[in-house]
Amino acid sequence: MSLNVLTAGDGPPLLLLHGFTGTARMWSTQVDAWRASHRVIAPDLLGHGGSQAPSDPAAYALERQAHGLAELLELTAASPATVVGYSMGARLALVLTLEHPGSVACLVLESPSAGIADARDRAARRDADEHLASQIERDGTDAFVARWEAMPIFASHADLPADVEAHQRAERRRHTPAGLAASLRGAGQGAMEPLHERLPLIAAPTLVLAGALDQTGRRRAEVVAGGIPDARLEVIADAGHTPHLEAPDEFIRLTNDFLTSSPVTA
Repeated sequence: MSLNVLTAGDGPPLLLLHGFTGTARMWSTQVDAWRASHRVIAPDLLGHGGSQAPSDPAAYALERQAHGLAELLELTAASPATVVGYSMGARLALVLTLEHPGSVACLVLESPSAGIADARDRAARRDADEHLASQIERDGTDAFVARWEAMPIFASHADLPADVEAHQRAERRRHTPAGLAASLRGAGQGAMEPLHERLPLIAAPTLVLAGALDQTGRRRAEVVAGGIPDARLEVIADAGHTPHLEAPDEFIRLTNDFLTSSPVTA
């Protein structure tokens, strides 16, 4: 796969994986904070930003994307790397760790999910994702972004600084309807195989972050942290689904403390 990749800094490699509708540039605050101590590698994931957007949803399967990321790390002499993933990026980080454990030194998972365990619930989510993908194709990116940003899960974004909110909106509007729709069909929670039974296989030191205001996401994060041996769970006050945006200083502090104390990176 062909990916647009942002790189900055020098030092131990740090791979940043954004969420659905995101881009590498949505990590700008974190890149600025970590470029002095790490070699930051932040790709636009498949179907997003400046990266390839194949029409076949099968190309977006998390296992296939994880294989591509493992190749990226190998080609850039960045394996193993610390991997930081948010939401969809956190699910991808989990799959990367399980499928290519030698590529991952340690994990930071923000608002993660291990998938949907119940087959009927998973099928219902797949149908909902298909409906949303069809809406994106029909109405275009701008209309979709307006609906996406109005979802209850992002209610806490009302307190974001105006320039941060405008930057996020501008990045989301860069996407093509075809890319977002295919990503949703191929990499959405309805499409992924649940990982709950495989979480105990993860040996990489793991930090799980969740926002206190994101009740659903917090429960999912607790499940992930509870399934990974010795994982550390931190709940960030006054933040919702996106602590890296809503509480960036605390997000960076907790991550730095974890990396400093990890035997892999210390």
